[in-house]
Amino acid sequence: MNEMVHAKFGIGAPVRRKEDDALVTGRGHYTDDVQSDGMLRAFVVRSSVAHARITLGDLEPARSAPGVAMVMTAADIPDLGLMPTKAILTQTDGTRHAVPPRPVLATDTVRHVGEPIALVVADTLANAKSAAELVEVDYEPLDAVVDTGDALKPDAPLVWPETGTNLAFTYDAGDAAAANRAFESAHHVTRIDIVNNRLVCNYMEPRGCVGEYDAETGRYTLTAGTQGGHSMQAIIAGDILGIPRDRLRVVTPDVGGGFGTKNFVYPEYPVCLVAAERLGRPVKWVCERTEHFLADAHGRDNLSMAEVALDAEGRILALRVEIVAAMGAYLHQYGPMIPNFGLSMATGLYHVPAMYGVVKGVYTNTTPTDAYRGAGRPEAAYLLERLVDRAAAEMDMSPAEFRRRNFIRPEQLPYTTHTGRMYDTGDFSAHMDKAMAAIGWDGFAERAEASAARGRYRGIGMATYIEACAFAGSEEATVELGGDGSLTLLIGTQTNGQGHATAYGQIIAEQFGVDLDRITMIQGDTDRVRKGGGTGGSRSIPIGLPSVLEASRSLVKKIKDLAADKLEAGPEDLELVDGEVRVVGTDRSVTLAEIAAAAPEQLSAREEVKQAEATYPNGTHICELEVDPETGDIELLDYVIVDDFGVTVNPILLAGQVHGGVVQAIGQALMEHTVYDEDGQLLTASFLDYQMPRAADIPGIRFETNNIPSTTNALGIKGAGEAGTIGAGPAVMNAVGDALRRGAAVAHIDMPATPLRVWEAIRAANS
Repeated sequence: MNEMVHAKFGIGAPVRRKEDDALVTGRGHYTDDVQSDGMLRAFVVRSSVAHARITLGDLEPARSAPGVAMVMTAADIPDLGLMPTKAILTQTDGTRHAVPPRPVLATDTVRHVGEPIALVVADTLANAKSAAELVEVDYEPLDAVVDTGDALKPDAPLVWPETGTNLAFTYDAGDAAAANRAFESAHHVTRIDIVNNRLVCNYMEPRGCVGEYDAETGRYTLTAGTQGGHSMQAIIAGDILGIPRDRLRVVTPDVGGGFGTKNFVYPEYPVCLVAAERLGRPVKWVCERTEHFLADAHGRDNLSMAEVALDAEGRILALRVEIVAAMGAYLHQYGPMIPNFGLSMATGLYHVPAMYGVVKGVYTNTTPTDAYRGAGRPEAAYLLERLVDRAAAEMDMSPAEFRRRNFIRPEQLPYTTHTGRMYDTGDFSAHMDKAMAAIGWDGFAERAEASAARGRYRGIGMATYIEACAFAGSEEATVELGGDGSLTLLIGTQTNGQGHATAYGQIIAEQFGVDLDRITMIQGDTDRVRKGGGTGGSRSIPIGLPSVLEASRSLVKKIKDLAADKLEAGPEDLELVDGEVRVVGTDRSVTLAEIAAAAPEQLSAREEVKQAEATYPNGTHICELEVDPETGDIELLDYVIVDDFGVTVNPILLAGQVHGGVVQAIGQALMEHTVYDEDGQLLTASFLDYQMPRAADIPGIRFETNNIPSTTNALGIKGAGEAGTIGAGPAVMNAVGDALRRGAAVAHIDMPATPLRVWEAIRAANS
């Protein structure tokens, strides 16, 4: 890491995570750890058919089964609102697209396997499961459309027959006429068609919730692993329960991973709250892993085309993009927005004089899709960087030279793209050159010869990326001084394992001169924290930290003003060290506890720093690997990253975020594959059939930074939580493509490049 030497705390300090001791020793507190007297357990009856009209039979056997307290169906909750879509976009024709109704529990039709039909509540989970077997559902099967590429075919079955089409929406960006003119005059055109495969999130901790109701106050409490309780509170209270927001408290304990998928309201949350109200007892539901595969929002699933017009020197003249994005059976909470995020980053790091892109969202009888780590930006980078590598090959140029020739130059910054993204700072050739030097790019040919001598195909691939994250907005932070001299931070972001308590704490510790163990962070309680934007889009540290710093400074000023009177010194002569306020250069001091005791009221400060524009992290990933042509196995040999994150807050936390994102992208590139059969049955509904990356699959990752501070963020920080996922997919697949072209003249391969697919591609090329 190319970081300067820093003080013990503060921005840039390599502070170890204060959260880890509890989490790795089993002392975390997750949703399933919540217990209370009289708690009931819930189980969900889900559709076993992808598309059918349904009729419920006699429910009395289930309702009278041992231990059963309730069997809830759609007929029992007629007053509940629909599951909302919060991303309704303006289409190419200027209209707003329609949103089909999505009931909390299915009414007369189911549209994907796993759709919830009934909630069974009993004294034990075993009794709830047994009673669920007694819930009779009569299915009248309807034709299903499953494959994204089939959705718009003339004879495709319709998910929503009343609309007459499986086209959910169409929107575009750029200037079609300008792009078309450039293509007409181009020296060369390169085109690529790729699949961005569907993914299941598979966080370590499956979802769960506990619903409670207090009859005396008329208030509900939902405990659930979320990425932000305040948005959950607003949607469940306002859109579904139809109650004032302050009648619902949302509590989020420790969360074992979110990755976008825990951002959303799911049907289990409101129905458990209603069940708790009607039964007068807490109701807990915990998702099983197969339920997660079937029912939690999936990620990606795009069919994409891109073509680039080039002049004789290999300079880009124009770019055209068309994306068919699977929405699944319903428009999920933010689902329509995700491909739009991707389209907005379609031109990447390159100077593109003309651009036009179209997104078509389509319905299929599959689990709905929504944001998954990167939320559209990995899809954009993957499409563009695969296209760039192909264009370089067709122009007989090295991948690096093609990129260097087309990069936006530092003197062109700030640079506004055709989709309105404003890149403020960066030096794109610099991080590419640094990454190439680190991996030994110039020595690759010799290494490839050595691999060939052992019967292996060796490949090297790069991807350069830029993303938009930490979008315009703000996050309120409150810092309080406790009576014992401790400090408490209240903030509305939500850690899902990223280390917020450490990152925020090291800034507070520096300002107050205390150790991290004297600082407590409170997140995840809508009663304790007034408001919050939650966690998503790599926003927590870039957006939250400036407010934490300003609140800390404001409270330090109040403390110094009070201490100045007691110490008979000017505030400017005071310093905070080791839990005391001291007169600089003397032994005169007063403790923070004494200041708190003398204050007329609790000492606190609240600040909210607003940010007007997104940040734009960028970087280069380079992967080197070998392919065994006899088996199709791929071994990752080396992996180098050089990123521009503006300012590094904590190099340990930063490396962890980058490494985790890279591993998720490697999973998509080489192994993760969501497969439905033609009837809409999910064939990969467990870890027996859906492969996840393991430690042995991952090479040593060498990570450095080439930071140029952001001008849009108050502290110069560019978000980092999703960057690894954005750069890694195309880097790995470009390396796979390089190896297969060199060894077997394979022209193209899609993700996931599993051993079978690689073996088949080699055999097909050699036949």
